[in-house]
Amino acid sequence: MSSTRFDPILLHRQHFIDEVTCLDEIFDVLDGWPEDKRGLAYDTLLKACRDTANGRFPLSAARENFRRFLKMSGVLAKVESGPKFERLMNEHMGNA
Repeated sequence: MSSTRFDPILLHRQHFIDEVTCLDEIFDVLDGWPEDKRGLAYDTLLKACRDTANGRFPLSAARENFRRFLKMSGVLAKVESGPKFERLMNEHMGNA
């Protein structure tokens, strides 16, 4: 399986945000996907990921399909509006 990294995709998991950065992590998410929420979109994405692992489908396309699947499922996270870690550290540590 490919472990090539790509730009992170963030998704909501119960009480935290998870970061997915490679094909193996996409498979981990899909393996844990609730069986009662699997359907045609899930099956299509799983097939595309398997084809990517076998070198028959581009990783960039699998990543984009995964992002769209998460968005459609309502769990795609966007945190660009949140505070940046570096800024928070400067605020709390700046006068130390």
